[in-house]
Order: sequence, then C-alpha cells, then structure tokens
Amino acid sequence: MSVNDALLSYSLAALLLTLTPGLDTALILRTATVEGGKKAFHAALGIDAGCFIWGAVVAFGLGALLAASELAYNVLKYCGAAYLCWLGVQLLIRPRRTFDAFQPDARSGGNWFVRGMLGNVLNPKMGIFYVSFLPQFIPAGHSPVVWTFLLVSIHVLIGTLWSLTLIATTRYASGLLKIPAVVKWMDRTTGGVFMLFAAKLAVSSR
Repeated sequence: MSVNDALLSYSLAALLLTLTPGLDTALILRTATVEGGKKAFHAALGIDAGCFIWGAVVAFGLGALLAASELAYNVLKYCGAAYLCWLGVQLLIRPRRTFDAFQPDARSGGNWFVRGMLGNVLNPKMGIFYVSFLPQFIPAGHSPVVWTFLLVSIHVLIGTLWSLTLIATTRYASGLLKIPAVVKWMDRTTGGVFMLFAAKLAVSSR
C-alpha cells in the first residue's frame, strides 16, 4: 500500500468511525445541551487527549511487536482481522434502533476535559480497536511509531471537526439521532466497512 493510498483509505475509515454515534457523541451532545458549547468543547479536547494517550500506548507497543518477528506480525494481523470482523457482524445483524445521548454520567464531577479524557482512557475497546485497526494502514518500510501518531492525529482532527459540528447543531443532531432508521443505517454502513477492512487485513502481507 502506497503512502497516499494508506492516508486516503484510513481517512475514509476514520470518518465513518467518527460519524457512527457512540459514547463520545453522547457526551458531546449531552454536555452541549445541558452545560453549553464551551464545556462541550472542553469535553471534546479531553476525548482528543484520550486518543493520544491510547495512541502512545499502542505506538510503542506496536512498534516493538512488529519489529520482533514475522510470527508476531501475523498473530496481530489475524487477531485484528477477527476483531474487526466481529465488530462488523455485530453492527450488521444487530444495529441499534435508538441512540440515547442524555443518559446520566457521573464521572469526574464537573471537569468536562477530564470526563472526555476518561471516556477514552478507561475504555479498553479504544486501545483494542487501535491495535486492530491501525497496522493495516502503515505502509511497508515506514516507522510504526511515527505512523501510529500520524494516524491518531488524523482521527483526532476528524473527531474535533465532528465535535464542533455537533456543538453548533446540537438540537438538530440530537433529533436526527433519535430516528431509528438513521441509527440503523449508520450502524450497518459502518459494519459493512469493518467487514471489508477485516478481509483486507487478513490477506495483507508484511
């Protein structure tokens, strides 16, 4: 995979992942609605910080693992493909019908930056997803550490822009995500993409 292909493919995948409503979307919408846009942006910055913390953990561990041996690379590759496939199947066969952005969240008091950061740091699925998802977008012969941080930065940039959009259109976005057909369509679209990337990862070479 060339550098341009890797960046384009990853950016598309990260965009779809970001647009699919989850815990981060819920936190942003809830905070913007209840506390206002400024605190919601603090939460978004915390989410970004959490991504970089996981990125650092994955980058250095991933770099050592990929450099260790062909066997280690293949184990990671097939585990990652299996995990992505499992995520995709779940979204395809059991898409959500509702998305509640206003469930109570009592973590970290009123510090919205810390809330956003803990939302990622205390979510092991985030780390598992990065380990499973990022390796297939690192071009052969390039540093896994440098590329992991580059890919995480792209994800953070897309996420920040999406958070700002959510904050600016809080009422409309929250209403749209209450429509069952919209939530089901987004889940199934993302599930299909995950299945494609799982297959791509499984047949990729070092």
